[in-house]
Amino acid sequence: MTAEAPPRQHYKLTFSILAVGAVGYSLLQSLVIPALPVIQKDLGASETAVAWVLTAYLLSASVCTPILGRLGDMYGKERLLVIVFGTLALGTFISAIATSMDVLIVGRIIQGAGGGIFPLAFGIIRDEFPQERVAGGIGLMSSLLGIGGGLGVVLAGPIVNHLSYHWLFWFPLIATLIATFATLLWIPESPVKVPGRVNWLAGTLMSLGLAGTLLAISQTTTWGWSSLRVWTLFGMGCVLLALWVRTELRADEPLVDMAMMRIRGVWTTNLVAFLLGVGMYSSFVLVPQYVQEPKSTGYGFGASIVASGLYLLPSTLAMATMGQLAGRLERRFGSRALLTAGTAFAAVAFGMLSVARSESWEILLATTLMGTGIGLAFAATANLIVENVTPEQTGVATGMNTVMRTVGGVIGGQVGAALLVAHTIPGTGGVPSVVGYEIAFAIGAVAAFAGATLAVFVTPPRLRRRERLELTEVLGGP
Repeated sequence: MTAEAPPRQHYKLTFSILAVGAVGYSLLQSLVIPALPVIQKDLGASETAVAWVLTAYLLSASVCTPILGRLGDMYGKERLLVIVFGTLALGTFISAIATSMDVLIVGRIIQGAGGGIFPLAFGIIRDEFPQERVAGGIGLMSSLLGIGGGLGVVLAGPIVNHLSYHWLFWFPLIATLIATFATLLWIPESPVKVPGRVNWLAGTLMSLGLAGTLLAISQTTTWGWSSLRVWTLFGMGCVLLALWVRTELRADEPLVDMAMMRIRGVWTTNLVAFLLGVGMYSSFVLVPQYVQEPKSTGYGFGASIVASGLYLLPSTLAMATMGQLAGRLERRFGSRALLTAGTAFAAVAFGMLSVARSESWEILLATTLMGTGIGLAFAATANLIVENVTPEQTGVATGMNTVMRTVGGVIGGQVGAALLVAHTIPGTGGVPSVVGYEIAFAIGAVAAFAGATLAVFVTPPRLRRRERLELTEVLGGP
């Protein structure tokens, strides 16, 4: 007797549950950034130690995201999503009650596993939504990563001022718990699974390689770009990543199928995601810090933490709007056009910030353009990945795309911080000069322009199926 399939819920209910969890996770990325000085003071920590509040989270997310996406493809996306939500809730609870830096960092490491939410959510949307709603659902879900990130910077100031830094974790915990129980009750298990086993050797090499390279980059502001420790750790990470690729190519059941990663529509989209990450994360750090600089610098606005976060509100609203329109725009113009337009908007925004930012309206206009561009581009990257791979590869493919975005963010943030440290106003004790900001914004413009140029070469829809068949014939396999 055949077991009865679980009832399928309306796709809007499914999306609402996924969105609550995704916003809870993405808030945790950025809520702590404006509050780091407060956390450092309350816990009596050093600047090096408090930097790990952000670094530990990003490292963990980068390592866990593709692995969890692959496990979801194999064992069921709903089952893995409940585990991921539960893990995220545990890490957030530990951080919320932490009274020492060590405990807070442990909580942040556990939270990083929440990065698996996005590849699992993309797979569930692909499996559960009506075909004509898939692109819009994936686009809006992808935009939530940027929306939550921008919203976190806006909300951090009021939360810290009126409550305490502990509430930076209590609020996302509430959202995560709601999403966990709602997933158990209303999201059915996916009918699409791929049999196989986890290649733990490949997973270990990939995890250590990513951790080594990202840790080296994240420590440049502490150890210095010329530090032997930085380059030794970076080199070791690169070697391990090379061994990981070699292992995957020889494996009968790879963790990440390298044939999939070589599809033009996949690798070009991943590279654009990396360049977008450089811009998005650096804007979250640079814009609030710029307007907080005292007026005595000759360029700063002397804004409070609360007011500085509001400068990113137009960006957040624009990302939300573009996410809502992603489905309609994708059906009319195609994902490649959206990706090209989005990265071009981001390039214009960074270009404006590098030359015209003396008035509030100039910064607000630039952040609006930034949000428009990131909203369009994030929606397009997720859809392009999904369109270029089979349903059984959705989790791991979108997981790798998310990792590329995170890696770009780590590099963008560290390069921006290094430029501000390298260019200071004499006699101010290290206050950044305007030159540091100009160069940092210009680098963001170059990265976004490079992304717009590369987006033109993403495989057009009519060529995707032919290219996939040709690649399969060359590499062998079904």
